[in-house]
Amino acid sequence: MNQLTGYERADGRKGIRNVVAVAYLVECAHHVAREIAWPYRDDAHVIGFPGCFPNDYAQRMMERLCTHPNVGAVLLVSLGCESFNRFKLEAVIRESGRDVETLVIQKNGGTASTIRKGQQWVEQATERLDATPCVPMDISELVIGTVCGGSDGTSGLSGNPAVGRAFDRFVSEGASCIFEETGELIGCENIMAARAVTPELATELKASVEKAARYYATLGYGSFAAGNADGGLTTIEEKSMGAYAKSGNSKISGLIKPGDIPPQGGLYLLDVVPDGEVRFGFPNISDNAEIVEMMACGAHMTFFVTGRGSVVGSALAPVIKIAANPDMFAQLEGDMDVNAGRIIEGTASLDEIGDEIHDLALRVACGEQTKSEALGHQEFILTYKSFEPIGPACLPV
Repeated sequence: MNQLTGYERADGRKGIRNVVAVAYLVECAHHVAREIAWPYRDDAHVIGFPGCFPNDYAQRMMERLCTHPNVGAVLLVSLGCESFNRFKLEAVIRESGRDVETLVIQKNGGTASTIRKGQQWVEQATERLDATPCVPMDISELVIGTVCGGSDGTSGLSGNPAVGRAFDRFVSEGASCIFEETGELIGCENIMAARAVTPELATELKASVEKAARYYATLGYGSFAAGNADGGLTTIEEKSMGAYAKSGNSKISGLIKPGDIPPQGGLYLLDVVPDGEVRFGFPNISDNAEIVEMMACGAHMTFFVTGRGSVVGSALAPVIKIAANPDMFAQLEGDMDVNAGRIIEGTASLDEIGDEIHDLALRVACGEQTKSEALGHQEFILTYKSFEPIGPACLPV
């Protein structure tokens, strides 16, 4: 493997990609943003918030995403009458040292005129970014997230624990690793708390899972889909044990919420269930919502484990797809990066697949495209939520 290199940002973080984010600030501007980015889709990724009404969580998420280390420049696309605070977002991006421009459709002559102006700006921005020098980057500067979706009975036996092995290696090398899905850790709160670096953090970890259980009880249903049952899972506790396996065996250094950036290397739990009363429905309506929240915490890439099969990728940050089920891998090989199903077949060990995931991640950090990147997958979704700030016990380091 070649020496890691990255694109250095003003805040000292380094990106493994150097893309233009074309960000719409209300659903009414989504089409214009998509048309602006389309001719430059390899280098320009569309992100955005569809809501017309303000939300502190969405504002914070967009600020974090537009200043993500993989982002080199940002074009904001506004209709003009939405409640999103585009002025604050533009100021945050400008203060980060990135080029930024805002186009207001109502002030720029409508759809066609705004698309033309936007495409001109993106073309110039990508030319400037092409001249960005790379600098040396250490493994300890990587932030890596993990999620599982389309889970089945093989997920917790192969793909998830293999990611846990890879996480253990990365944590030992000083990287920051983020696992999440507190709604899929129900029943695992005590064994997870036993791995906390302090008793106070252990209390916070248990509280986050207890909050998720209350949330789902109020909602009337939880994170257990019909597809999970069809794939052989029987209870949320069984699914939780499989999801928990992604975290590996390292000590847990902290608990963060969407938009919180790990202060140093270690293993972190991301609490994705909103605080307060149930107001906005199901916490994450798709796997990509969880990927977005990990990116908002600075994740350069995401390990995505699936048993039933999933083809999604992500805007801004690469997704490494890990097939837990060997039969599914045979069907969707063109979308899968790693066949962890070999563990089920007895032709590879957990450690071998964990090493394969680790080494692939380093090659991706060096510029190798994942399958979803090469196929053009750039899914993105951002919804309404509400979170309270984390307390001092959540980051004892």
